[in-house]
Amino acid sequence: MNQNFDIIIVGGGAAGFFTAINIVEKNPKLKVAILERGKEVLTKVRISGGGRCNVTHACFEPNELVKFYPRGEKELRGPFHQFCSGDTIEWFEKHGVELKIEDDGRIFPVSNSSQTIIDCFIKATQKLGISVLTGQSVQSIFKKNDFWKIETQSETFISEKLILATGSNPKIWEMLQTFGHAIVSPVPSLFTFNIKDPRIKELPGVSALVAVKVKDTKLTSTGPLLVTHWGMSGPAILKLSAWGARVLFEKNYQFTIFVNWLKDIDLEDCEKTLKDLKLEHSKKAVAKKSPFEFPNRLWESLVLASGINGETKWADLSKIQVQNLANQLTNGAFQVNGKSTFKEEFVTAGGIDLKEINFKTMESKLRQNLYFAGEIVNIDAITGGFNFQNAWTSGFIVADSIIR
Repeated sequence: MNQNFDIIIVGGGAAGFFTAINIVEKNPKLKVAILERGKEVLTKVRISGGGRCNVTHACFEPNELVKFYPRGEKELRGPFHQFCSGDTIEWFEKHGVELKIEDDGRIFPVSNSSQTIIDCFIKATQKLGISVLTGQSVQSIFKKNDFWKIETQSETFISEKLILATGSNPKIWEMLQTFGHAIVSPVPSLFTFNIKDPRIKELPGVSALVAVKVKDTKLTSTGPLLVTHWGMSGPAILKLSAWGARVLFEKNYQFTIFVNWLKDIDLEDCEKTLKDLKLEHSKKAVAKKSPFEFPNRLWESLVLASGINGETKWADLSKIQVQNLANQLTNGAFQVNGKSTFKEEFVTAGGIDLKEINFKTMESKLRQNLYFAGEIVNIDAITGGFNFQNAWTSGFIVADSIIR
């Protein structure tokens, strides 16, 4: 028995639900189904943002917003002019979800619970009569005359239009290759660095505002860095991992980073400052108190690493010791040996080649009536609500172009 729908959406995640709801709200006559391979829908939404769901980011200017996407910056400019973060806030508020902006620009439900977003989506699909079918793992996709035929392990579905919102699902990517689509092979993005180093061994939980660069590459990043039990994390490191996803994969996650713990102060200025401190605090012990805006524990560790013992007074510092300390502060080399996944938010760089998609409609350039939403395409962002914004924007555009 074939099940017939006007539109089939494969993937019961953020992008799939958002697309379905927007289609049926614009045209209630359409018969729409969401097929989800798992037992549950919206699982990634549930765990995102530490269970609070970081819906989007308070960056309301499309040309600024695109800068948070290592892959997709150029392509998203047009789509963001159609549906940007301000539209997201308006959409959710219209659907009964109040949002709030936190100090770092991230936007969450006022309830602080991702369940609010899940309930909003489930309620909307029920109200609109959208069929949500779980345990439907797609085995094959055919184009037959003017219709799509989608076979799962238990059912066959027929629809005029097909929307794929399956995230980084290798099986679906393989099927798309049979239609001639090129897939940019996936590599991890957004990960933390494994570093074993005596300078940070005793410092888990310490954070500082830094500048980081990867040796022998153009990769640089600034922002908060967090020392962890296994190495380094925090926005500065995560940004570096996203922009460097391909390069660091090719290095097999073995590379050297240089950390400037003073962010904007270079080696020369740092040496000058240290010489001034030498005069100013001549009788005090160097290791005692950090003269910079980062924790004393970190300062003490860098002082010891510069070959200065805990009792040494500022006045007794040799020229070499001052140079060593300036170097540790502004250009400390750390060996990275492997990576760890950042929380449960596993993001990959890779997916359908962006050249094969019409970004005015999110339709495949190779197959008519085949559309894409969310992370199935080779677009990804740094952490902060940007990956969700791509899901909402692409879902909105698919819905808009199908209705038109």
